[in-house]
Amino acid sequence: MTGTDAMLWYNVGDWGRYGLAVPNFSNDTRSQNDTIRYLTDVMGRNLQTILWHPDARLRTPPSINTLTRIHKLCTRARSILASRAVAAATPNMETAHALPAPEEFLVYPTPYVRVRNQWLKQYAGLILLSLTEAMQHQENARPLEISQSFSGLIGQYIHRVYRLMATELFRVPTDDAAKPDFTLTDEHLANYNPSTWFTSTEMLDTVPSLEDWPTEDDLQILTDGIPISQLPLLGRWPSGPTSGGSVSGGANINAESFAPAPGA
Repeated sequence: MTGTDAMLWYNVGDWGRYGLAVPNFSNDTRSQNDTIRYLTDVMGRNLQTILWHPDARLRTPPSINTLTRIHKLCTRARSILASRAVAAATPNMETAHALPAPEEFLVYPTPYVRVRNQWLKQYAGLILLSLTEAMQHQENARPLEISQSFSGLIGQYIHRVYRLMATELFRVPTDDAAKPDFTLTDEHLANYNPSTWFTSTEMLDTVPSLEDWPTEDDLQILTDGIPISQLPLLGRWPSGPTSGGSVSGGANINAESFAPAPGA
C-alpha cells in the first residue's frame, strides 16, 4: 500500500485484533488552529461511540439509537463548519502581539476494519477520511480562522454520510437529501422501520461472540483520547508498519504510553 494515505491501524497490544483505526495524521501531529482541533475532537469522540455500539457487530440495519447519534454527529459538524468558516473576501481576525500555541491532536481509536455492519463501516470510512483531511490541511498553520474552502472539503464527507443515511435508511427522496441544508425531521426519525423495505435476509444475522468485547472500564484509555506523541509506530491494515513504507507515529515513548490490553 505504498503511496496511499489511508487511515492507520491501531495495532497496539491486544487491541490490534479489534481492527481499530485512527486518521492518518502523517507528520502533522499538532495544530495552531483551535477550530480544527475542536472539530476533529467532536467528530472523533462521537464516531468512536457509534462504532463501539453493539449495532456495529451486527449485519442488520442499525437501530434508531445509532442513527440518531449519526444524525447528531453530522449536524454538529455541519454547524461548526458553517458558523466558523470565513469567506475569501472577508478579512481574517488577526492578533497584534500574541500567537496561539500549537497543541497536539487527540485521536480516538475506532472499530473499523472488522465492523460487520456495512452501513456503519461505510459511514465510518468517510468520517475517518474527513478527519485525515482536517489533520493534514495547511490551515492548521493558520490561527483563529478556517476558510470556506476548508469547510467545503471537510463538509463534503459529512454531507455524503448524511445523504446515504437519509436515502437508504429513511427513504428520503434523493433530490431532497442532496440539498446542502437538508435535515432529518422528528417525523423521519419516528417513522424509521427498515423491515418494510429490506429483505428478510438483511433483517437476520448470527449472534457474534458475546465474551470477546471490552467493557467501559477497558475502553477508558481509548475514550479519553490519545495524544499523537504517545502513539507507537503505526501502519496500515493488515500488515502494520514496515521498514520501507510510509507510516505515522513513532515518537520516543515508554511502555506506559501504550494502551493496555482489554481486561488488563
